Amino acid sequence: MSETSKPTTMLEEYEPEQAAKLRWTEAVDGPICELFSALKLEKLSAEDGNGNKVKLSVTKDNEIKIELSSVTIR
Repeated sequence: MSETSKPTTMLEEYEPEQAAKLRWTEAVDGPICELFSALKLEKLSAEDGNGNKVKLSVTKDNEIKIELSSVTIR
């Protein structure tokens, strides 16, 4: 018998979609950016399976540009 997982934060309890988007943003700005930098990639596209998409690319100034779904976060 599987145990059901309970929300751990107020945001997860009352705004589950917002909480999922926040977790995706944290993943993009953390491990995905680290992988992008470590492998010295020029472009990277990823999707989480729930419709959240991200595109990373290197700018002329050698900075990472992040486009999350349709919003640029950095």
